[in-house]
Amino acid sequence: MWRQVYDPFGSMAVSTLVACLPIATLLGLIAFTKTRAHVAALLALAVAFVVAVFGFTMPAGMAARATFLGALTGLFPIGWIVLNVIFLHRLTVENGSFAVLQRSIAGVTTDRRLQLLLVAFCFGAFFEGAAGFGTPVAVTGAILIGLGFSPLAASGLSLIANTAPVAYGALGTPIVVLGQVTGMDPVALGAMVGRQLPFFSLIVPFWLIVAFAGWKGMMQIWPAILVAGVSFAVPQFLVSNLHGPWLVDVVAAIVSMGSLALFLRVWRPAIVWTSPSLTGRVDLSEAKPVSADPPASSPGVLSHGSEGEAAFADAPKIAPGALKGPDVVDDRSAVVKAWTPWAILCIFVFAWGVDAVKKPLNAIWAPKFVIDGLDGQIVKTPPVTPTDVVEHAVFIFNFLTLTGTAIFLAAIVSGLVMGYTPWGLLKSYVRTLGVVRNSLITIVAMLALGTLTRFSGLDATLGLTFAHTGFLYPFFGALLGWLGVALTGSDTASNVLFGGLQKVTAQQLGLSPILMAATNSSGGVMGKMIDAQSIVVASTATNWFGHEGTILRFVFPHSIILACLVGLLVMLQAYVHPFTAMVIH
Repeated sequence: MWRQVYDPFGSMAVSTLVACLPIATLLGLIAFTKTRAHVAALLALAVAFVVAVFGFTMPAGMAARATFLGALTGLFPIGWIVLNVIFLHRLTVENGSFAVLQRSIAGVTTDRRLQLLLVAFCFGAFFEGAAGFGTPVAVTGAILIGLGFSPLAASGLSLIANTAPVAYGALGTPIVVLGQVTGMDPVALGAMVGRQLPFFSLIVPFWLIVAFAGWKGMMQIWPAILVAGVSFAVPQFLVSNLHGPWLVDVVAAIVSMGSLALFLRVWRPAIVWTSPSLTGRVDLSEAKPVSADPPASSPGVLSHGSEGEAAFADAPKIAPGALKGPDVVDDRSAVVKAWTPWAILCIFVFAWGVDAVKKPLNAIWAPKFVIDGLDGQIVKTPPVTPTDVVEHAVFIFNFLTLTGTAIFLAAIVSGLVMGYTPWGLLKSYVRTLGVVRNSLITIVAMLALGTLTRFSGLDATLGLTFAHTGFLYPFFGALLGWLGVALTGSDTASNVLFGGLQKVTAQQLGLSPILMAATNSSGGVMGKMIDAQSIVVASTATNWFGHEGTILRFVFPHSIILACLVGLLVMLQAYVHPFTAMVIH
């Protein structure tokens, strides 16, 4: 057995700097060079392997097995979700129903800011609550690009919107797992998170519109933003504190979506915002239209020219049916047919999240593959954990109950309903594989990197650096959660990674363990928009391949500022009355 070493160089400063090399390589290559995301991910993985083996003394065989386990985890469930969401989207594009859906959303409001609230914030929150794991960004990014938003706006803003709901994603999975890791009641943890994130559920919609349309553009529709935020934040608080963490996002998203739609029946902005691009910056994602795959039938088509330039074609001008003109009015049956694939998707995804479906399917087939030579061979040691903890490495291939499988089945059913033949579905699926192949490579490499850093103790070294901040730990505890999600791409994985450390450090400093464990999840939601996995999902959903660095540079300031605001709120909850009265002990 190998015991993790957290300070192999005899200096925490040096050890921390060395532990940072893989993530610095990844983000540096993506943000500041023209390196493609899948190449950057593979290079960062190579750096992590060298650091783990030669810097942190991890046996090479174990490092290789950890990398393999991470690659499997990247493909299932994350890559499987992305592939099938894009498959469904392309089916709706190719038969023209997506153009009808675009016009139906525009029928609710032609204002781009309000469309952004409905799709990215409300609709995205529902998919986060029902499925999580990249699904909301994939779905909302595809819809926004189809509505005619520029690629940078569609990808970047879908990432910013997918923050406040993340802690309760996939029917409360991050909170449930946090309870398992820390040994604390998940209901209490969920309630504590519900006393932190509602503040940001109010802030994020305003923040989202400012990022898109500027301060003046936000002020023109502040009543609608307030309705969307309040109608999400209040149910988020009530459900998390009176029921539990399982249905928080689903209920809050439905209430918010319904409230905003009803409000827009009686209120309209004085000025309708029609620009699809970001305000106050040069949006280079709007370039001349060129042909792409799929051919002229695809809304929001993007392609790369010989010099890697992205091109964007306005969706309504390209999609079949949209050529009728902006004033065309679709009959009710056409609108129902256009929404049917997405309704089928919602039904399948939600059903796949409940135990009544998952347990029987898992009983049929859910094999477990033990990674020999890694499982039970690595020991986490104090102060990262209260006592020695043996790490297990088991890949559970619960293929039948994966969210991606639900999406795949929804796509097949939807395709048949839309009139596709089985042969037509197969051909479209093969084309989709070709489109997303590099994205799948990137996601696999990202998860391999995250798994290797976890088993080698690199991430624990970074976490210990945050834990040494004393009085300021509540602030840095939020940033620790942020770092965990940025590294792993998942609030659930971040809670597994740092949940125990948050509890131990809180007990040593005389803070509420429930407060700090919950803070790991609340702070983590702000790291979701900058993790490389989510950025690749966004670029894939919007067909804006090769521009992950542009997306990262756009969302990073929003991510770090919002994470710091979470940290400030936690400082108030830890030390300042009346905020301390909100803390569960």
